[in-house]
Amino acid sequence: MSTATGTQPCVRLASPFSSKSLQPASIFSLAISNPRSWLARFARTSILSVLSDAISVGQLTLTDSEGSHTYGRYRKGATLSALPSSMMHSAQGIWAVRTIHLHMRSSLMCIRIPVSEAYMVGDIEVEDLKSCMDLWLNNQSGMEETLSSSFARFSSAASGLYNSFFGQTKNQARLNAIASYDQSNTLFKAFLSHEMMYSCALWDDAEGGVRGDLEMGPTPGDLEAAQRRKIHHVLRKARVKPGHRILEFGSGWGGLAIEAARTFGCEVDTLTLSIEQKTLAEERVRAAGLEARIRVHLMDYREIPPEFEHAFDAFVSIEMLEHVGAKHYQTYFKLVDFALKSHEATAVVSASTFPESRYTGYQSEDFMRRYMWPNSCLPSATALITAAQTVSRGRFTLEGVENHAAHYPRTLREWGRRLEKNLTQEMIAQDYPALRERANYDAFRKKWQYLFVYAGAGFAKGYITCHMLTFIRQNDCPELCD
Repeated sequence: MSTATGTQPCVRLASPFSSKSLQPASIFSLAISNPRSWLARFARTSILSVLSDAISVGQLTLTDSEGSHTYGRYRKGATLSALPSSMMHSAQGIWAVRTIHLHMRSSLMCIRIPVSEAYMVGDIEVEDLKSCMDLWLNNQSGMEETLSSSFARFSSAASGLYNSFFGQTKNQARLNAIASYDQSNTLFKAFLSHEMMYSCALWDDAEGGVRGDLEMGPTPGDLEAAQRRKIHHVLRKARVKPGHRILEFGSGWGGLAIEAARTFGCEVDTLTLSIEQKTLAEERVRAAGLEARIRVHLMDYREIPPEFEHAFDAFVSIEMLEHVGAKHYQTYFKLVDFALKSHEATAVVSASTFPESRYTGYQSEDFMRRYMWPNSCLPSATALITAAQTVSRGRFTLEGVENHAAHYPRTLREWGRRLEKNLTQEMIAQDYPALRERANYDAFRKKWQYLFVYAGAGFAKGYITCHMLTFIRQNDCPELCD
């Protein structure tokens, strides 16, 4: 989740997530102020009529002033209770829970905002948010078939088209970076490991594997160990040696660059569009005494200088490709080809991805694209491989493909635990005065809680994946060759 392009319109959380600032995202999010509106009654009837077919796994109970409705079948251990405030929320909210009681101020259903926004502003209280996500994903096909409409599909397509064509221009990329990563470094320090790697860790037997925290409980230093393992794995795949020069797109806070220079003896040029990331990365580089080996550039990857041509032994990019956009994949790999030496050079790229069956270059807005990484676009492994082969004209050989998705849920769980333990209102309000208001702070904190559970469920259910691709130059020796 490091960046050399970024994501989202420029927002510095001047007034984070007050209910007035939240805007509807779909037809089911339409605010209906008149309780006697025929549209409200029609929407209520329409939604309830399709849920019998939509919910086939788990159980959903809807309760309002007109009665209680239960869908699906109860399974022991699967019960979830959720208590909203006074209004009924969107169909998007309905699908995300197993058992939910919705209370209204009138006898009519009010369709107001998606469940993510309702959760952030406190209109819905959920005992087990993960179970909400599981119900949605377990019933995904039914939800998509029954809770769709021509207007909703049109809105989704329009959003995807905008992101594809306008979401990653150079100017927009900078604005996206400001919103996504130019946030308080205090915030990221609160939940990241010492290395400050904002990407999937790799868990091994030493930490109990991908479920060790659930079976044995988390232990001090386990995330740090897993993130160091990830960095070393990437650098070994990149075949770096002492004296090698590495180019990195997406600096993060310098974690990989520092380890490459300190442990592997490399020289690193790393790019970011985040001023906050650049500032802290350079502070960490100086503290490590590595100024002579690491250069942090505030630069869009499309602006690398002519002197970078064939200057690098290795290229690495860890979870930055999500911010490139499908329209620019070939440009991205063209520049990787441009920067790497013609022989004995390796490229390693990692990204959260969509499975091939779900991938499209026109991706509509969802929670993560709206609140975390706007205009982002998850690639598929094949889309990236195709782009690399097309622009390199055979100068790249695909050496390896790995899927690290199984490791992401535990990484996200640990981030969530650390955020709850370390982040305080007083701490973050120093950077964001608006968070001195308790309601604003609660919404801010819940946004991050929602992210970690939302993404964790997606990776656990195979809804999204996390691929690492390794390319070597044509005719270079394969990894296991003597």
